[in-house]
Amino acid sequence: MGSEIAGPSSVVCLGEALIDRLGPPGGDPAVDRPVDDRLGGAPANVACGLARLGTPVAFAGRLGQDVIGEAFSRLFAERGLETSLLQRDAERPSRIVLVRRERDGERQFQGFAGNEGAGFADQALEPAALPQARWLLIGTLPLAAPISASALLSAVRQAQAHGTAIALDVNWRPTFWDAAADPEAKPSAAAKAAIQPLLDQAALIKLAREEALWFFNTDDPGAIQQALPQRPDVVVTDGAAPVRWQLADASGQQAAFKPPTIVDTTGAGDAFTAGLLHRWSAAPQERIRFAAACGALVCGGAGAIDPQPTQAQAEAFLGVVS
Repeated sequence: MGSEIAGPSSVVCLGEALIDRLGPPGGDPAVDRPVDDRLGGAPANVACGLARLGTPVAFAGRLGQDVIGEAFSRLFAERGLETSLLQRDAERPSRIVLVRRERDGERQFQGFAGNEGAGFADQALEPAALPQARWLLIGTLPLAAPISASALLSAVRQAQAHGTAIALDVNWRPTFWDAAADPEAKPSAAAKAAIQPLLDQAALIKLAREEALWFFNTDDPGAIQQALPQRPDVVVTDGAAPVRWQLADASGQQAAFKPPTIVDTTGAGDAFTAGLLHRWSAAPQERIRFAAACGALVCGGAGAIDPQPTQAQAEAFLGVVS
């Protein structure tokens, strides 16, 4: 990593690529079998979703020199991602996240596997020169480790200098900050302080309802917009409840679409984000509807990446549910 991307990318997605180890429905992925290992990680999910929809996209992240890293390299090549910003780590392995699946498809992140004592490759993401792009898509998880935090903050500074808009998916996951933490724990004061500068600079912020309450004491996207100096666009998701949004001066709600079957909700929010950025030039309501369709369709298959829709599939789905 270090050279700028050859050729234009509309979006650069920076952060973790990892394995979601899905336990059997109702079981413990640490001990119960069979498990289902799926390629994931929010920025990687968004990047793959954008590529499948047809948006030029680059992925900036760090993977181990292992079978997981090779699997991602093949996936990124198949999807057509720009990968000159992808780093490989000979010392640290790619991360495996243990995902407990409830019988209704809901999931909970409960810990990690694969650490051999040196931490995970994504924690050692190094700063690098980023290309010109329309969007830099980031989450907060790189802030949980000092080296990757430096890389993330460097990317944010470069985006500001380039005039690249920052899209932030808060994506609070307490176990990344403290492996022993309760998966339902809210952000500590230190974590909130680390995350606040990203909230103060993002042009687009996507939060789950509980994240909105933790950081802003409100789940009203309009109030959140007014609470921040840059007046960002704000989208608040709430599982199967309606999405609430404030995009510039426009606001509204969008009911969640239901796919024919729900297999696994992993990656639904990331598919939503990919759909939102892909359709950004459309009218606000159309952006949100298209994003909601992408999120719904991912729930019909296992894992976050394999079920991601093409633009044609999302549009066809919208034609049926309209």
